[in-house]
Amino acid sequence: MQRRVCLALLSATMVALSTTGVAHGAAQPAAGQLYSQDLATQGAGSPYYRIPALTKTGAGTLLAAYDARPTLGDLPGNLSVVVRRSTDDGVTWQEQQVIRKEAAPKGFGDPSLLVDRETGRVFVFYAASVNQGFFGSATGNDESDPNVLQADYSYSDDDGLTWKHERITAEIKNPAWAGMFAASGEGIQLRHGTYKGRLIQQYAIRNNGANYAVSAYSDDHGATWRMGTPVGPGGDENKTVELSDGRIMLNNRSAPYRTVAYSSDGGVTYTPFQQDTELPDPANNGSVTRFAPGVAATHPRAKWLMFSNTATTNSRSNLTVRLSCDNGANWPVRKTVAAGSSAYSTLTPLTDGTPANPRVGLLWERDDYRHITYSSFDLQWLGGVCAPVTVTPPAGLKPGTTTEVTVRVVSQNDVLLPSGSVSLNLPAGWSAPQVTVPALNPGQGANMRIPVTVPANAAAGKVATTATYLVRGWQRSYGEGGLTVTAP
Repeated sequence: MQRRVCLALLSATMVALSTTGVAHGAAQPAAGQLYSQDLATQGAGSPYYRIPALTKTGAGTLLAAYDARPTLGDLPGNLSVVVRRSTDDGVTWQEQQVIRKEAAPKGFGDPSLLVDRETGRVFVFYAASVNQGFFGSATGNDESDPNVLQADYSYSDDDGLTWKHERITAEIKNPAWAGMFAASGEGIQLRHGTYKGRLIQQYAIRNNGANYAVSAYSDDHGATWRMGTPVGPGGDENKTVELSDGRIMLNNRSAPYRTVAYSSDGGVTYTPFQQDTELPDPANNGSVTRFAPGVAATHPRAKWLMFSNTATTNSRSNLTVRLSCDNGANWPVRKTVAAGSSAYSTLTPLTDGTPANPRVGLLWERDDYRHITYSSFDLQWLGGVCAPVTVTPPAGLKPGTTTEVTVRVVSQNDVLLPSGSVSLNLPAGWSAPQVTVPALNPGQGANMRIPVTVPANAAAGKVATTATYLVRGWQRSYGEGGLTVTAP
């Protein structure tokens, strides 16, 4: 591989920034509440801000990186990558500092943070342009070609105070590829198994007019990098997460649903993309992370995953966070962060995930890209319980009759779930009683038969329903189902 040369050393350049916080003051977030504040606001310090990245270092510093832009446009353009630091889990933040900025026409954008938890080094990957962006980039990997979109990163050995810069285009880019850029948000380091210690950063690449997703990886703490085999077509901005069974799941931006792929060799190769129909998406960047990343595979929370995206199929709105308790096979827990305009988001755990009520950090684009907003929430606010719900409808329901619909609840919780209830959300005029769910031990399931009464004037066709399981008075999980009304 080609030897890389350090491009520059940049001390943390402080830039004054006034922010209008959604929540003000230095008080610690209250249990059960969503805590939010704006870190960057359009026109304050830079005309525009976009593309959030978030991580917590081994030393406990929270780093939030994003683009400072002269316009809302992507590269090419005179974009710069900036960062803010917090040493109290996002309650207070230091002033904005510049990671990478150079004179026009050079630009740097789409940051993704990655922490090596064995060495303490922090990486931030991004694309570097002169004349061309992703769609206009030339093929080849000449690191001095102004028409090739370059692969750069900066790294810090002092917890984000100062940064050095490197270029790895020739090291990781196949010369047959055209555009290539690091997928923004957060990369991962594998913590278990054969590839323990491996650093993985996701990229989107363009080859023969189609887009693919691919993992760049390092087994020597970033001294050298290799590129895996692209998966696609249909790849775009994508994230990876280490599963409890040692596989890696790749979660990819795609409409109308997210697509996923799996790797059993540490991110070198992946299975073909498959749709996850529990995760609607308007083709927007989202996030996936382990809830308790450091626990052993045998720990009850080893299979818990967090996910965030704008949970619609046709607009960048309805920012939602979800919890899976079975390595992403089901997503029974969901909570809306913002129903209105929102866009890119990225999650990172603020604890090891094992306390009774741990918090999670979320950095996201709010209000039609006017703000980069930091939020944090705990398990109590999320209000979820690890218990997937399945609705099994009968073959058909006739107008004016009452028919039983089976709803199954299976506990994936790590402790006994007390007695709860399950209900169906049905159209106006329909009726169904709330039914008691017995106490469930870990791994235990129960089938409830709910009598559903269909109004006499119901039209034939499909009717959507949501089953809601409520336990302890505040923890919920959901299951979607479809009922069919047949002609009388």
